[in-house]
Amino acid sequence: MTVAEMFSEFVGNLAISNTETISTRYGELTAALNKQFRDTESKEANTLQVGSFGRKTGINGISDLDMLYIMPKGKWDDYNKSGGQLELLQDAKDAILKRYPNTKVRVDRLVVTVTYTDFHVEVQPVFEQDDQSYKYPDTKNGGCWKVTKPREEMKAVADLDAAKNANLRRLCKMARAWKNKHGVAMGGLLIDTLGYNFLSSTAAYDTKSYLYYDELSRDFFKYLSEEPDQSEYAAPGSRQRVRVKKKFQRKARKAHQLCLKAIDAEGQANVNEKWKKVYGRPFPSAPARLTEARSALSWDDTEEFIEDRFPVDVCSYLRIDCEVKQNGFRKFFLSDMLSRLIPLKSNKKLRFWVAEISVDKPYEIYWKVLNRGDEAERRNCIRGQIIADRGSMEKTEETSFRGDHVVECYCVKDGVVVAKDRIHVPIQADGSDYD
Repeated sequence: MTVAEMFSEFVGNLAISNTETISTRYGELTAALNKQFRDTESKEANTLQVGSFGRKTGINGISDLDMLYIMPKGKWDDYNKSGGQLELLQDAKDAILKRYPNTKVRVDRLVVTVTYTDFHVEVQPVFEQDDQSYKYPDTKNGGCWKVTKPREEMKAVADLDAAKNANLRRLCKMARAWKNKHGVAMGGLLIDTLGYNFLSSTAAYDTKSYLYYDELSRDFFKYLSEEPDQSEYAAPGSRQRVRVKKKFQRKARKAHQLCLKAIDAEGQANVNEKWKKVYGRPFPSAPARLTEARSALSWDDTEEFIEDRFPVDVCSYLRIDCEVKQNGFRKFFLSDMLSRLIPLKSNKKLRFWVAEISVDKPYEIYWKVLNRGDEAERRNCIRGQIIADRGSMEKTEETSFRGDHVVECYCVKDGVVVAKDRIHVPIQADGSDYD
């Protein structure tokens, strides 16, 4: 496959597959609110699809959808009072439940969250201003009104996308695949802001397309890796503040290095697999090579993929750690051993646990242990099954044979993978992985 063919197929694979279902849900919610506040049945009037879906930068598996419901101007005095912000959200919740009583609906600080099987919609009732900005309710500390300007953000993204030969939205989609693959806790607006800033800073891709997306990837991740640490950015168009949840520079630096290796492998049989290390499963495999490899397997391919169980839309932070023990005593943390170049050998016990997580309960934790390398294949023991945590938020293993092994942890909330992390476990010489 050529570079253009690989990246064209990759972007195609990112297309949202349940657009019709999402649009149906938007329409149902709009109709419920129109019935309550305007006594009409319209599924389209007085609503605005915002967020990644509205900016057209979302990808398949999108779970966090945003919708503004534009309130009648005549209702302003009813809610512009002490406690009016919470009252507005509660009235919106009641309107949705009245029409759809079996739907899970709750009031949060700024929105009404409506949860479906594999995504949720955050409904924000707003009052439109003369400049097409919107006042929305904030219930914190007794309540106040704040201003949002999504139309300016959507216009800015659309305008730059047109000026950059449709490369902005595609880049933002590819960046989402990267953050889902590597568990980078970044919100959609932050990704779009960084993509916007990057393409605004260069004319190198003004007329380029898929044939140059290998270089586009390389340059974008280099740009991210060199960004100074800061707590927030200004959103395109609106210039409103976009919060940085966790530093992304280290993982961007790793992605840049992976891009360099993939570019060096151009024309080789393994180039697709090199790009998969950057972008994950949506990046296409090399069909002929994959068919030949499967027919020649001398071991059972038992690896499972979380994407086959749940939509993946990483927006929160999860970090796992590993403790190395021998004869019941702690020797080192695995990260310390690797940083000090101490080899990990056999006859060790490894305890993996969730060290940090930013997701509010309830949620579910899943683990995956994958053995890689010649020894794992020779023993027909690559494992890779996805196993539910039993409530301890940890997993214990024993080293048994050499190779480069991987332990992954996933946090699933409301049927969506919202956070993930992985640890590489390199076992050397006479040592290790898991039975």
